[in-house]
Amino acid sequence: MEQAALYFATMLTLAGIYAALALGLNLQWGLTGLMNFGGLGFVAMGAYTAALLTAPASPMHLGGFGWPWWVAWPLAALAGAALALPIGAIALRLRADYLAIATIGIAEIVRLAVRNEDWLTGGPLGVPGIPRPFEALGLPWGQFAYLALVAAVVAGLFALAQATARSPFGRALRAVRDDEEAAKAVGKNPARLRLQAFLLGAAFMGLGGAMLAAFFKFMGPEALDPVTTTFLVWVMLIAGGSGNNTGAVLGAVAVWAVWAATDWLAGQLPGELATRAAYVRLFLIGLALQVILLTRPQGLIGERIGQR
Repeated sequence: MEQAALYFATMLTLAGIYAALALGLNLQWGLTGLMNFGGLGFVAMGAYTAALLTAPASPMHLGGFGWPWWVAWPLAALAGAALALPIGAIALRLRADYLAIATIGIAEIVRLAVRNEDWLTGGPLGVPGIPRPFEALGLPWGQFAYLALVAAVVAGLFALAQATARSPFGRALRAVRDDEEAAKAVGKNPARLRLQAFLLGAAFMGLGGAMLAAFFKFMGPEALDPVTTTFLVWVMLIAGGSGNNTGAVLGAVAVWAVWAATDWLAGQLPGELATRAAYVRLFLIGLALQVILLTRPQGLIGERIGQR
């Protein structure tokens, strides 16, 4: 019974972390129309910032300051936004398809940098020994307490995203998304608005990366998979409902539940079949996305003016 409760808490914790990432992407794509396929870069920036600040000292990597999580996590969010600032100042002038290509390239640069800069990130060996909040409580209470912390952070991010969507700033973002020329005609600055939304979404992703690093208690290049940190987040947002914060959270929970269930089922298969099942998982997620786009293109919860 205890093992089942721990497994359930673990899955809910990861779903909460992905909800934070989906909320960040919703600010960029759902609210502003920015096609960011470089989420991995901002997640990595936040994850490594928090890891290097909270992990114990080590000759294998920079940092190891042993700072508390409640100091490191806000700095991880700022690090995600700091990475987005020069990227946004240049790349946001590109058309949507070119912006997608540019952000993919930047994410790959970040991924290769953390893999090869041993003095900074530990290279392939990564940063071990990252403390997880409340782990001193032991199991299962430490895991439950961390789940509660992640839920509280996601609730705060959701409230911030909701306030942003309903504010004059959010309405200006939607105006730029829907008709840039009309927004210019009433005195709005599309470039500045896009940059602000890009920075805010990147900060959400940086904070999600910090929570992910603490959850794994380790951060290395193998933990930064484009499939799970970029592609899966897009599936969550589109499935849940682009432009709707509630849909972003619901999509994260629903898609992660499917992802985790297929992972468990794959583990029950013998030998080589388990390896092949990993590719079937990607196929099934992609197929589910196609079905949603064809039958319900607005997602599980479509965008509603005034009720995001």
